[in-house]
Amino acid sequence: MTPPGDRKEHQGQRMIKVKARSNESVQQMIKRFKKMCEKEGLTKDIKRNSYYEKPSERRRRRARKSFKRVTFGR
Repeated sequence: MTPPGDRKEHQGQRMIKVKARSNESVQQMIKRFKKMCEKEGLTKDIKRNSYYEKPSERRRRRARKSFKRVTFGR
């Protein structure tokens, strides 16, 4: 069984494809596409990469994230 959407890696870039189902409106396809993007974390990446983050800030953010994971047991 193949997943509902086709996902491919192309030179480090993510490609999400949505094929139209029978009797599916464009709005429903867009909704499925958005859900797939959120599931892949694509929207988070876009928001995070929309501005420049200094390497020191990136390390600080990752350290805080790992500290939360250790502290709260995730």
